[in-house]
Order: sequence, then structure tokens, then C-alpha cells
Amino acid sequence: MLSTRLLEELNLQIKYELESAHYYHAMQAYFDSNDLPGFANFFKVQAQEERFHAEKFYNFVYETNGDVSLTALDLPGKDFDSPLDVFKKALVHEQFVTKRIYHLMNIAVEEKNYATQSMLNWFIDEQVEEENSMREKIAVLERIQDNPNGLYMLDGQLAARTFTPPVA
Repeated sequence: MLSTRLLEELNLQIKYELESAHYYHAMQAYFDSNDLPGFANFFKVQAQEERFHAEKFYNFVYETNGDVSLTALDLPGKDFDSPLDVFKKALVHEQFVTKRIYHLMNIAVEEKNYATQSMLNWFIDEQVEEENSMREKIAVLERIQDNPNGLYMLDGQLAARTFTPPVA
């Protein structure tokens, strides 16, 4: 059974995951409007992953006999200066999500809620991948700088990304 505190924090995390999807859709829109369909696809897939994460938290709360409480989402940021700026903002956002997951884990450990700890371990591993992915794209974009050929080559690579729900 989830404590009131843990239940509130898990419900808040559902909101954050849905807001993440919303934020990544804003990034997708930025790239669509700048004729970079591969970059847009990358963030479309990011948004799909975030909705999957929200659903994973939702299902966990429901399966542990908790009440899911959905709240309004905040508006996503939409002011982006460049592809590099978008990925830097995405990395900062992923770092925020990582801190949230760690916060949830700290509560679960403190309360000796082993089921929640087990579920959160998946998210901890996922956040390592998420942050690394953003850092890799930032490094490539920093090397490309203002080279349009490099930008379009990366765009082509990002177009191949697909969402496959992980087996968790």
C-alpha cells in the first residue's frame, strides 16, 4: 500500500511525465516549422516515450490500489534559438526528471516500500540513457556548428528513430 506522501508524489510524477511529452511536442513543432523532419521525428518519439512513462506510473499506482489523480498540465516552453539550444534544453529537462525519480526513490527507501523501489529502478536506468542520448546529440551539434551539410546528415539519421515500447 502506498502512503499518502508517496501516492501524492507518484501522481505528481504522472503530471511531470505528461508535461514532458507536451514539452517534446513543442520541440517537434519547432523542428517541423524549420523543415527538419528528422529532428521533429526524434522529439515525436521522445513524446511517445514520455507518455509511455506516464502510463507506467499510472498503472503502478492503480495496481497498488492507489487513486490516480490527474491535474492540469503547465504550458510547455516554445522559445528555441537553434537545434543545439533545443537539445541543451532537453538535457536540462531530463536532468530535472532524473532528480524527480531520485526524490521518489528516496521516499520509497525511507518508507521501505520495496515494490515502488523495484519499479523505480527501471526509471533510474532509463534516465541514464535519456541524459546520455541528449549529451551525444549536443556533442554532434557542437561539432557541426553552422555546417548545413552536417545538420542535414544528422536530420537523416534522426528520421530513422522509432518508438518501440520497452518490455519492462
